[in-house]
Amino acid sequence: MLESHAAQLAVVESLQGSKARLRVGFEAKSQLLPQRQLELLCPLRGATAPPLRLGAEPWALNPAAIERARPERRAWGAAWLLLLESDETIGIGDFTDLVCGGTGPAQVAACWLALVGGQSWFRLRQGQIEARSGAELRNLRRDRRRKALIEQQERAWLELLRRRQPPGPGLNPDHRQRLELLKQLAGGRIELSELAAPLRQSLTALHLGSDHGALRHLLVELGQWDPHQLLSMAGTPWSSGFSTAQEAEASRLLALHLAPLPSDGARLDLCGQRCVTIDDDDTRDIDDGLGLERRNDGSLRLWIHVADPDRLIEAGSLLDLEACRRGSSLYLARGNQPMFPEALSTGPLSLRQGVRSAAWSTWVELDDDGAIAAYGITRSWVKPTFRLSYADADELIELAPPQEPDLADLERLLQRRRTWRLGQGALLLDLPEGRIRCRDGEPVLEVSEVCPSRQLVAEAMVLAGAVAARFGIEQGLALPYRSQPPADLPPAAELQALPQGAVRFAAIKRCLSRGLMGTQPAPHFSLGLPAYVQATSPIRRYGDLVVQRQIGAQLSGGPVLEEPEVRALIEQFDCAVREGIGISREDQRHWQQVWFETHRTGQWQAEFLRWLRPQDRLGLVRIDELAMDLAADCPQGAQPGAALLLRVQQVDSLRDQLRLVAASG
Repeated sequence: MLESHAAQLAVVESLQGSKARLRVGFEAKSQLLPQRQLELLCPLRGATAPPLRLGAEPWALNPAAIERARPERRAWGAAWLLLLESDETIGIGDFTDLVCGGTGPAQVAACWLALVGGQSWFRLRQGQIEARSGAELRNLRRDRRRKALIEQQERAWLELLRRRQPPGPGLNPDHRQRLELLKQLAGGRIELSELAAPLRQSLTALHLGSDHGALRHLLVELGQWDPHQLLSMAGTPWSSGFSTAQEAEASRLLALHLAPLPSDGARLDLCGQRCVTIDDDDTRDIDDGLGLERRNDGSLRLWIHVADPDRLIEAGSLLDLEACRRGSSLYLARGNQPMFPEALSTGPLSLRQGVRSAAWSTWVELDDDGAIAAYGITRSWVKPTFRLSYADADELIELAPPQEPDLADLERLLQRRRTWRLGQGALLLDLPEGRIRCRDGEPVLEVSEVCPSRQLVAEAMVLAGAVAARFGIEQGLALPYRSQPPADLPPAAELQALPQGAVRFAAIKRCLSRGLMGTQPAPHFSLGLPAYVQATSPIRRYGDLVVQRQIGAQLSGGPVLEEPEVRALIEQFDCAVREGIGISREDQRHWQQVWFETHRTGQWQAEFLRWLRPQDRLGLVRIDELAMDLAADCPQGAQPGAALLLRVQQVDSLRDQLRLVAASG
């Protein structure tokens, strides 16, 4: 019998239509098979009771007897020559007699097993045997060598995967190509069905299949996968850095920045005015600074200085187009991806301490209630006096030393402005914010505390955006205005009943609408402003650069972009900005998972904020120790403000999995 290409000896017990009941092998296992799958070797003639075992008479077969009856190689070769020369076809009995000198059951069985066992000399078809030609033999042998080589390579490939170690330098090119395909599969760039059958089979053998997480684990062990790479970043402008041509252009501008340029003549020289920049310790692209002018009449004039990349980056130039394509700088745990080449963004485009720098300067005078009383916008030269960290600035605000009173006065001035915005309905939802950064390859939690200096800088930037929007409205300029529709907040009594801080903020945030961008001014609900644009980070946000250019063109009497042109620009860079936000969120989610992998046995006090999917017991919790709001499995019936104890139930950063479980604490 022939089943699944495996030859087996059997005894026919009975016939049942087109099928036969067999006793298969020396174990005599009963099996029903179609008669078309059978080769009749030694029929019984006139037997009244057929034997049920191969070892019974008249067969008397056993493995040893069949082995002894195996045809010799010389007889096999002689039979091939004879049949080839005579061009004859003979049956199994005659063939057995030819090569074995007899037709006993053991000899027939041995010859048949040899014929179906992978030999290439003869062709067995419908019980007849014929010799293959010399050409056929050569082709078969070549095919077998090729097959053997392929099988050897497949074994080596499986061994490579099972070893789960980085391959050596002499990696087989085919295996290298397969690894590249596996990386594409793990990254979601191709489907499993697109792989060749042998590669799919090897994945099945290792129980990988379409399990991308398990595949990434394997690739990490093979040294083929960066465990911290972002899948959403593939194919984006940030994935490949700046081109050679773009870097060459940056080098040209770097050499040019000290030379006089056409726009320089219109700049107001403010280098003699005290100016401070306040930022995180590791920030290198500094695009804003603050100053305070004490007027002769005793009034205070606030100055907000913003970097002016337009001095070097011409609209429509190579670097400008790339900046528009990126939309913004990308801030990741392992480092930032700038909108402009780093040599420029941290060099002449940045407001560096003690360095004469091109800027846009906005001055503002406030009424006693914090409303804008007067303002002005001008191109300028500034020379930052100090570069302060937030901690440094907090100390100067708190101590207000007589020799350095500006920051304390600035803080009081901007507090007045903040109070005004609160009166206009602004929402101040300030909480410490935790962020995971990668330091020396390890996840590190960094918490940005709510502090006077951060509030000061944030308020100054909002003020600058309000002034720019007001200028745009007064001049009829098309700008990328940012707005937010009014929110239907819970009743005041309901909010007052909630615990202050994170719980109350969560109830408010779930009611807020997504911010919008358009060419027509509209109120911004959360900021409490009638109109607003972002205008203080032109090194990091392309929209801010568009605002600067429109204002500059209006002030100089040059051509401004009309509304359709600005709308087209918004469509270009805003899409990139949203893509960048998605990448940053994925990056932070990943590093949160990595951090929890290193703290998987920890426990944290948490506060229940609100339900996300109550049917799945999924809620939002606040962990003050980490300064994070995270999703977690929560106790049924949990109420806002409830104290919880949080732990990690499951985390796998390569599978993008993090499951936190909260119990009543």
